[in-house]
Amino acid sequence: MSGPAVTPRDILLGLTNPEDVRFPLRWGIIGGGEISRQFVLSSRACPGATMSAVASRSLETAKSFADSYGVGSAYGNIEDMLASDDVDIVYVGTPDEMHKQHSLLAIEAGKHVLCEKILAKSVVDAEEMYDAANRQGVMLQDGVWTRFFPAVEQAKQIIESGDIGEVVMVQADFDPLYTAQAATLAFGTEAKLIDLRVSGMQGGPGGTILESENDRYANLTFIRFPSEFPEVTEITGTKGRITLEQPAHCPTRITVRIPPQAPSRYAGANNPSPFQVFDYPLSSSIEMPHAYPNQEGFSYMIDAIHRCIASDHLECPQFDREASIHLLEIVCAINAKRKPNPKIRMKK
Repeated sequence: MSGPAVTPRDILLGLTNPEDVRFPLRWGIIGGGEISRQFVLSSRACPGATMSAVASRSLETAKSFADSYGVGSAYGNIEDMLASDDVDIVYVGTPDEMHKQHSLLAIEAGKHVLCEKILAKSVVDAEEMYDAANRQGVMLQDGVWTRFFPAVEQAKQIIESGDIGEVVMVQADFDPLYTAQAATLAFGTEAKLIDLRVSGMQGGPGGTILESENDRYANLTFIRFPSEFPEVTEITGTKGRITLEQPAHCPTRITVRIPPQAPSRYAGANNPSPFQVFDYPLSSSIEMPHAYPNQEGFSYMIDAIHRCIASDHLECPQFDREASIHLLEIVCAINAKRKPNPKIRMKK
């Protein structure tokens, strides 16, 4: 069944106005790769978004991208694009190791920034980026798009309502960033990390058990490609359970189980818990051939950014600086304990 109408967090908190998805922002794109392509196509669902410019390592690549996807101008030099008065906000879609450099260039040019995850390679780097944005009075938004999906916003609201009781366990499979964000979604940023046990190699299969204060645990599994992994997130509370269905990092369906008594089978003569399934289909107006799963959902994050900037809010409450730093602390701690993978060639 269709899920109940979900009010995005920025609107729910009274920070923004729904109609401000029409607030005009001219976007500059750094990087002409596949993720930038999917971002640009998704942006067409936002009435206020104009794809004004793209910069890549070569002018030829930038022109090809601009011609293919209806971007206004092409640059073979990032600094030239950032000097343009036709760019208000920049999407950083370059490889991870370039995120800090490219974000800081845009920030120092006075542009708002949406940086693709992972935001930075360390907490120190991320703090430097946020501090620079604060000095310039511009937005730096960490691109953890999961938090903007209506299914995830609904799950968050159910958790905060107390309907599933106190969350005691999170189980998720995918990669360290997406599974760790599932834990922080459920436990909140205030949950202090007590212990972390890690197994597996960098860039390969493995897992971790996170222990947070008040006896809260997360069992996170890092999958291997290729394999037919489930990619489902279970958020278990003392009164009920929420399932973010496949693909859990960008879900359009959640299942909610709240039995009369928990645990349902043990307290109810082996009868399963009643459940409700809620669907939040993606917009049919976005055409995106050969996309990653549910990549059209970029539009939820883009809409929120337009609303927030229109109201002079320089972070989106769905995933603000505190949440970004908290997640990065956990991901960096996990990666530091994963064994080097001899199959991954180290860059000089």
